[in-house]
Amino acid sequence: MPSKWIRHIRSAMNGLNNNIIPGECQLPSQQECMEVWRSSDAVCFDVDSTVITDEGLDQLAAFCGKGEEIKKIEANFDNSKLHDCRTHHKLTKDVGRLVSALHAHDVDVYLVSGGFRSLIAPVAKMLNIPLENIFANRLKFFYDGEYGGFDEAQLTSRSGGKAEVISYLKKKEGYSRIVMIGDGATDMEACPPADAFIGFGGNVVRESVRNTATWYVTDFAMLINELERKD
Repeated sequence: MPSKWIRHIRSAMNGLNNNIIPGECQLPSQQECMEVWRSSDAVCFDVDSTVITDEGLDQLAAFCGKGEEIKKIEANFDNSKLHDCRTHHKLTKDVGRLVSALHAHDVDVYLVSGGFRSLIAPVAKMLNIPLENIFANRLKFFYDGEYGGFDEAQLTSRSGGKAEVISYLKKKEGYSRIVMIGDGATDMEACPPADAFIGFGGNVVRESVRNTATWYVTDFAMLINELERKD
């Protein structure tokens, strides 16, 4: 039953606490972050509570209570075809403008999340981000439809996975300046190897992140203005 999937997923994700700073953070200064931001060649966004206004798993749990609609989930979940969920995503204000501005500056944009690819793909499409630029978890199901756990081959399936994604991108794509943007401690943990971290509190404020991040914003318009600023 879908409700059992949700319980198993929540249990598996309990170790990914976005309020606890994992290890010591060695973050660049705010000025250094701003300089990297204006000259970056790639930007990685967290998704839940950053690109979208709430948590994707909560959306899925709510969606699972909708009777006939859940049959579509049961039929399509294992094939990553949760297209009906796209209407349930609410984008954070100005994130579309920000992504467009980055693209206009020839900056590659990625979605890096501990959530699930099947729920994030519609968000990427809304923002004109290539689906191959999604790094997220995949769910496994047995032949009888029962939930079979995470695909452990995905970098984001384990602690420290977002940092691994950034290291992978630097090696594979040759990026020299990558910025990580997110609301949680697992996003902040990715700097380094990210060259800058921007804490985002426009949807939810996590005190550990706000108190530790050297550059913390609550509005994506602030980042657009900084990106377009002429010295």
